[in-house]
Amino acid sequence: MLSALSNTGIEVMVGVTNEELLEIGKSPSAAAAWINKNIAAYVPTTNITALAVGSEVLTSAPNNAPVLVPAMNYLYKALVASNLNYLVKVSTPHSMGVIPSPFPPSTATFNSSWNSTIFQILQFLKNTNSVYMLNVYPYNEYVKSNGIFPLEYALFKPLSSVKQIVDPNTLFHYNSMFDALVDAAYNSIADLNFSGIPIIVTETGWPWLGGANEPDASVDNAETYNNNLIKHVLNDSGPPSQPSIPITTYIYELFNEDKRPRSVSERNWGVLFTNGTAVYDLELSTGSLDANSSTVFCVAKPGADDRLLQNGLNWACGPGQANCTAAQQGQPCYTPNTYQNHASYAYNDYYQKKHSSGGTCDFDGTATITSVDPSYGSCTFTGSLNSSTGGLFPPPALGPTGPSSGSLMNFTHFDTIVALFAALLCLCFV
Repeated sequence: MLSALSNTGIEVMVGVTNEELLEIGKSPSAAAAWINKNIAAYVPTTNITALAVGSEVLTSAPNNAPVLVPAMNYLYKALVASNLNYLVKVSTPHSMGVIPSPFPPSTATFNSSWNSTIFQILQFLKNTNSVYMLNVYPYNEYVKSNGIFPLEYALFKPLSSVKQIVDPNTLFHYNSMFDALVDAAYNSIADLNFSGIPIIVTETGWPWLGGANEPDASVDNAETYNNNLIKHVLNDSGPPSQPSIPITTYIYELFNEDKRPRSVSERNWGVLFTNGTAVYDLELSTGSLDANSSTVFCVAKPGADDRLLQNGLNWACGPGQANCTAAQQGQPCYTPNTYQNHASYAYNDYYQKKHSSGGTCDFDGTATITSVDPSYGSCTFTGSLNSSTGGLFPPPALGPTGPSSGSLMNFTHFDTIVALFAALLCLCFV
């Protein structure tokens, strides 16, 4: 996975599992070995920017809590030794369970039984200029509230005048439960006399299917929540207590986890089915993922070296059997007459025909996946909904054979839609 994300520019967060914590938290050499294997071996070609140490350790694996801070310190020191601490932030994701009473946000505090550990974590984050990682699930809080809060509040929908949510101490108006939960964390941090530690939301989302007793886990609500979340986060503002600090946010999750125990809703948070099609329409800033279409396009990376693009173009139009006729002189996709444009057309034609049988979008690192249709004017890319071919995979047609590059390229066997979503599902500001 990390190799597949190389040279894409996608910001990647890697994680230490809760099981790995026990060894790393007791052994600096184990921490150094982990960094060498999982981070140093991949940077800088893979843009690793953060290391999540464990997941909700205090609430889901409390027996590992004594080694959490030592593990964070050992891992950070290993990054320093590799001269990577300036690239990779070290933190640990927390659930809202560490804040027993998040409403109203102004009076929220951490569970006092964890104060010592959380204080040490905050001191580490402050000393290393890192971030507080928070998993925020308005769905769970809404269900637990037993009707105290309206559904609209959890879904970022406008609230009527009689349903306004106001903190009685600060008089801040909260138009979404998401903002209130983030502010509860900010206030809990402040209660321990820390400031200047930004919060990023490492998980949030809404289930699209639930059991008979989970009526609010639905496709409509999941689509509404995630699309409203995207609009909210991309407005570059923070919650009422920190309006100038945007909230970097990761949407949970790419695919369902159908082996999870407990309720039906626990297993149905994915925005994609396993075949890569969208569960519902997701309106992203770079385009839209349509539940009625699984189309993605393979195009040349901006700034890719012309020599490598020429090699990729020659291979796609020759051994790759892409139909490159439309990119020849006098044809609709010839202009602009650049390697970038011609390679994009050829790469995409190859990818649309071959990816179902193992073809990938790599071309020696010069190609990338996009959900935005690159068609323009009378130039229609293969796979476009406006294509006259009538489908995503038209019959193969041989294109002109260019000079061989002497290589069949260095293809990475990787489902490229995962790389696409690694970028799209992080609404990043850092």
